[in-house]
Formats: sequence, C-alpha cells, structure tokens
Amino acid sequence: MEEDLFQLRQLPVVKFRRTGESARSDEDGISGEHEVHIEGVRTELEPVELEDGAAVPKEFANPTDDTFMVEDAVEAIGFGKFQWKLSVITGLAWANAMEMMILSILAPQLHCEWRLPSWQVALLTSVVFVGMMSSSTLWGNISDQYGRKTGLKISVLWTLYYGILSGFAPVYSWILVLRGLVGFGIGGVPQSVTLYAEFLPMKARAKCILLIEVFWALGTVFEVLLAVLVMPTLGWRWLLVLSALPLLLFAALCFWLPESARYDVLSGNQEKALATLKRIATDNGAPMPLGKLVVSRQEDRGKMRDLFTPHFRWTTLLLWFIWFSNAFSYYGLVLLTTEFFQAGDVCSISSRRQEVKAKCSLTCEYLTEEDYTDLLWTTLSEFPGVLVTLWIIDRIGRKKTMALSFLVFSFCSLLLFLCVGRNVLTVLLFIARAFISGGFQAAYVYTPEVYPTATRALGLGTCSGMARVGALITPFIAQVLLESSVYLTLVVYSGCCLLAALASCFLPIETQGRGLQESSHKEWGQEMVGRGSQSPG
Repeated sequence: MEEDLFQLRQLPVVKFRRTGESARSDEDGISGEHEVHIEGVRTELEPVELEDGAAVPKEFANPTDDTFMVEDAVEAIGFGKFQWKLSVITGLAWANAMEMMILSILAPQLHCEWRLPSWQVALLTSVVFVGMMSSSTLWGNISDQYGRKTGLKISVLWTLYYGILSGFAPVYSWILVLRGLVGFGIGGVPQSVTLYAEFLPMKARAKCILLIEVFWALGTVFEVLLAVLVMPTLGWRWLLVLSALPLLLFAALCFWLPESARYDVLSGNQEKALATLKRIATDNGAPMPLGKLVVSRQEDRGKMRDLFTPHFRWTTLLLWFIWFSNAFSYYGLVLLTTEFFQAGDVCSISSRRQEVKAKCSLTCEYLTEEDYTDLLWTTLSEFPGVLVTLWIIDRIGRKKTMALSFLVFSFCSLLLFLCVGRNVLTVLLFIARAFISGGFQAAYVYTPEVYPTATRALGLGTCSGMARVGALITPFIAQVLLESSVYLTLVVYSGCCLLAALASCFLPIETQGRGLQESSHKEWGQEMVGRGSQSPG
C-alpha cells in the first residue's frame, strides 16, 4: 500500500482551464479550474504549456471538465473533411464575383447595341452598388435573427433568380431595375464568411478565409474567359444567364449546408448544435469532447445598438472607415487603370481626357480581344495579393496586415506622380492592386473574429454596406476629378489610405490567436484565449 501511494505521488497531474472562462474572469474561483485533492498526495497541478494557438490533444478531450463549449468542440475536432467540403460550397457562393465582373463587359456592349449615352452606362454600374449598400445591413440582421444558413440561402437564390431574369430584359429600364435587384442579393453573400468562420478552428481560420477569397478571383477570371467564348457568338444575354452557373450549383448543394452550431447554441437549440458537432466529428474522424454542451445565455440578436456598446464603439467606427477606404481605393484603382493604360502614362492623361470630351458621347467602341486580355491580366493581380496576405497575416497580426496593405498602396499611388513608362506603370498598378485586395481580404478575416456571435453577421453586414458607399463615391474621384487634376486625384486616394492605415493601428482589439467570442455580456476575449498562449492572471 505504501509503495502504491509512493508511485501515485510521482505521477504528474494535468490541469485544464475550461475555455469558457478567462484567467480574468471573476468566476475562476467557483468553476474555473478543477483540482483533485487526495490526502497525503501533493495537490498542486502541473500546467501543460501548449504552443500558441495549438489545440488540446484529442486524446485528452476535456478529461477533467463535465461541460464544454462550441469553441472547445471545434478546437478538439480540428480541421478535416467537413471543412474541405464547406470550403467548396461557400466558395461557390463567393464566386458571385462573376456578377460584378460582368459590369465591365456588359456596359460597352449595351452602349453600342442600345445606343446609350455615357451617363446611362454609368448608372447601370452604380445601381448594383446601390442595391448592395441598401441590403448589406438587412442581410446581416436576418442572419443574426434567423440563422446564417437561412440568410445566405435566401440571398444566393435571390441573386440567382434576378441574375437569370436580367438576361431577358427587353429595354434599358428593365435591365436597370433587374441589375439593382441583383445587387440587393449580392449584399448578403458576404454572410458566407460568417458561416464559414464559425466552423473553423482558431489556428486555421485566417488561412481558410483567405483561401475562399480565391474563389472571388477565380470567378472574375472565369467571367472574362466565358465572355471571350460567348460574346462573339451568343451575345450578352447568354452571358448573363451562364454567369449564374456557380450560384445555381450552390443552390443545388446547399441542402448539405449545416446551420452554425454557435448560432444554434445562442438561440437555445442545444440538441441541434450538438447534432451538428457530432456530424463534424464523424466526418473528420475525431472524438467529441466529453461532458455536456454548455448553453449560452439567451441574448437579443442582430441589434444595431450592440455594435456601439463601450467595448465595440471604437472598433465599429474604425472598421467602417477601413472598409470604406478599401472599396473606395480598390474600385478607384480599377477605374484609373483603364485611363492610365489608354493614355500611356500619367503625364499624358490630361490631354487625352480633353480629346475624349470633344467626342460624341454616343461614340461606340466594342471590346476587342486585346481588351479582354488586359482585363484578364489585371484580374490576375488578385492572386499575389492573396498569397502575400496569407504569408503575413498570422506572423504580424490582422491589424498590422491591414495597415501594411494600405501603406504599400499609398506609396505606389505617390510614385505615379512620376512620368514613368508603361512597363513601370503596369508594375506599380499591379503591386497596388495586389496589396489593396490583400487588405480587403484581411478585413474579411478580422471582422467576423472581433464581434460576438449575437452581432457577428450584423457587424459584417454594416461594414460591407460602408464599403459600398466607398464604391459609389469613387467614380466621382477617378473619373470626374481626374478631368480637373490627375495629381489631386492621386493625393485623395493616397491620403485616404494613409488615414486607413492609422485607423488599422488604432483598432483596440487584435484577434490573432483568439477564439471567437460567444457572448456580448463578457469582456472581449473571455470566451477563449489561445490555449497556452496566455498565462493565468
């Protein structure tokens, strides 16, 4: 007996802090740590240090806890077959970039075929952004109130229906209204990021969200290639119909899509959340955590006032400006690229604009094969942006990644003041677009991470809405102000991105290495600090 007791004393005892409670929680003394007291045996528990962001080994699976949270289950189950399938399906929704890219192809075609003046062609683009701006907050509210899957499915089916219907528009007024309704549906597609992020373990979240952004770039490339094949033979109506193919495929596969377990727990559907987690564990071939799933405190979901509580007021305001600046600069660069390439260099652009103003507004120019090639090369700059962001976002953090992207864009914009040749101009525009698209992707990673489950979709929706405001304003700078002064135009874009870089640095919360927050009633980060990354107290 004494020998057995001696051996028992030599055994290390493992201590786990339940991830539902932070070291800063006032409840630590009540339910935070579980210790085993045996008379005659040392009662100090030996903490296990894990690497930053590492999950608890599956073989432990909460051995000392009788309860677990969704965050615990997602981390313990890890990344596997389920997440790969989810990546493809949500990526198909994200490929709605085809509906945006088609604007640059459709506008000159209708300009020639229907003899539209320039302002009507521009209005055809603007009405899509008006639809997106007016609906983004609404789709976020629907996703918080009725579920991520519900909001995403309705928005995709809406976009699919009106996208196909616009191919049958008989006159300009019809296609104007129908494309506006398409924009209204596109405003809800970013909610695919919300749903996707809530199924990802912490260590893989940034990389995976960035990788589904590749579907956006693939959608734009596919649209250009489709236009090369379809436009000369079948015309723009067939192009509109065929551009809805990714959304049609998503609609066929969305029956497989599960509702977010985090949303189900928050809305009181514990059994449904548990069934979803078991399904993920089965697909991934991983064990479920032991114990009972903790049901979160019931909260009002999708309330705008929750974005302006003391914990999130500055975060919300700074993020709105960051998203505005991203879209303002991204779409501005797209418009400026065409002007710069046609002029040859920045110094020649003023004289060219005067020549264009002297022409009739109904002058018709169809897109040529060379134009499609230029569109394709410009689109390919999205891929380096993804790769650079993918490499740095987990090394320097989300805030610094966004700040760096804005700074590089601003620096490239200032270099355009020089009368550089076409080759150098192409390189500068390529780098600027790569980094501003990378900053956009970093914002898509950061925003779902920083808001709690009750307002995550609404927070992303309002930020997306502010981005559309920037997209609406930028034509007045990139096209109207450009006629007066090319240098003033460049100063506006460069200055806006410098301010956005400062805003990124002043964000009060860095989400790298943090779990997703479930409750808005706790201080940020109490749900889960990266396992082993923070020392108690």
